Amino acid sequence: MIAMATQSLLIGIDVGTSGVKVVLADLDGRTVAQSTRTYDVSQPQPLFAEQDPEIWWEQTCRALQDVFVKSGANPGNVRGIGLTGQMHSLVLLDEHGAVIRPAILWSDQRTQEQCDWIHSEIGLEKTIDLVANPALTNFTATKLLWVRQHEPEHYRRIRRVLLPKDYIRYRLTGEFASDVSDASGTLLLDVAGRKWSEEMCERLSIPLSWLPTVHESVEVTGRVHEKAAQATGLVAGTPVVAGAGDQAAGAIGNGIVRPGVVSSTIGTSGVVFAYAEGIVRDPKGRLHTFCHAVPGAWHVMGVTQAAGGSLQWYRNEFAQLERSTAELIGRDVYELLSDEAASVPPGSEGLVFLPYLMGERTPHLNPLARGVFFGITGRHRRAHFVRSIMEGVAFSLRDCLELITGLGLPVEQIRVSGGGARSEVWRSIQAGVFGQDVCTVEANEGPAFGAALLAGVGSGCFEDIVSACDARIRVHASDAPNPSHVPIYAKTYDVYRALYTSLQPHFVQK
Repeated sequence: MIAMATQSLLIGIDVGTSGVKVVLADLDGRTVAQSTRTYDVSQPQPLFAEQDPEIWWEQTCRALQDVFVKSGANPGNVRGIGLTGQMHSLVLLDEHGAVIRPAILWSDQRTQEQCDWIHSEIGLEKTIDLVANPALTNFTATKLLWVRQHEPEHYRRIRRVLLPKDYIRYRLTGEFASDVSDASGTLLLDVAGRKWSEEMCERLSIPLSWLPTVHESVEVTGRVHEKAAQATGLVAGTPVVAGAGDQAAGAIGNGIVRPGVVSSTIGTSGVVFAYAEGIVRDPKGRLHTFCHAVPGAWHVMGVTQAAGGSLQWYRNEFAQLERSTAELIGRDVYELLSDEAASVPPGSEGLVFLPYLMGERTPHLNPLARGVFFGITGRHRRAHFVRSIMEGVAFSLRDCLELITGLGLPVEQIRVSGGGARSEVWRSIQAGVFGQDVCTVEANEGPAFGAALLAGVGSGCFEDIVSACDARIRVHASDAPNPSHVPIYAKTYDVYRALYTSLQPHFVQK
């Protein structure tokens, strides 16, 4: 699509785990152009996951250049830029603003010792009281404590601690800033007060001076400087708003801005996300309680560590035939895998998958949990394994949904998104496992689109985020559960839950 020369535009930048995505959108919420530039995750040891932040910046520059070439748009018509990205991942800068070591990613599981230390020194209940969440291996502060213990030579050089999208902000504007939704996942934010927790930082001996200023998601935090303009094709002076963590931004892109509307997202991880008008805490810490990108609102969410990541693992390790076929006929390999899954009846004829390839957050809070195929017989074919992966991920998301309803939050509509929502089979499985309709929205660009809407509010194009979402996000289609499938999934879900209980004592670190 070619943009009109005078058309006002917005940009959303999503610094994801597998790639950076840039969306160029008009003020009606239509995508003018988008570009995704990929990169890999380094796993130097078991349970480790790292990336070089410089690669994020290089690919962001290329993706921004791409959207201007594809659209023919005038960069001077961009009214604002919104940022989003993978949460929790730790970026360390020295006194010169240079990266000290590779970023330790959200999926990295090396910090259980640091989590145990926090709960021992501060206490689980007090930790939840201070920052609304328990110490988890995913959270930023635990990674920072790991660096202090194991890499003191790096720790001594630290002058700034940033999250991935905020590193891109720094490269674009020279400013050190974040937003309350992304900062909620650091274990250092007073989530109820929407500010850094001085007490938590003091107890962990983390200098407040290392942390960026925090803002509401729609606030302007800086403007593109000349050097960044030359690298990206943007115009110097373009405002950059605070933005949001990928889950909050994705919720904005799905219109999760009022009670009762819940999202189920299958990306690398899986997330069930519910809006809350006030702060709501799970006393056991199984759900995350974070600030929402909607100013003055909060959200709770449950997380499956390896949702789409489980199917990606299968694709990489066992789907050589499908990958070759897809390349030969010009189709997406995931479409072929979905076709295979559709040939198998619900319940995968007794084959059950536990999707704990990277440990698990909700509801188990167990970084040592492991993936399992259970019930294999001689009848099971490759297609059964594909479908059982899809079903196992949906069961894990149902675990999250059960906890959300247990807190008394309403679930009136479930909107599905992410790569999993593009599969008709996976949508049908979710509907059957949840026992209610699931729907998709017309805008399908995920967190990057949500970030663009936040930029629209911050730059004065829209009055507020709720009205912007109501006017620009429309339900596209709905998938109802097959009544004959619901009892099959209910029975299989019982087996799924019992398997974890039985196997948990055997999940030990090797």
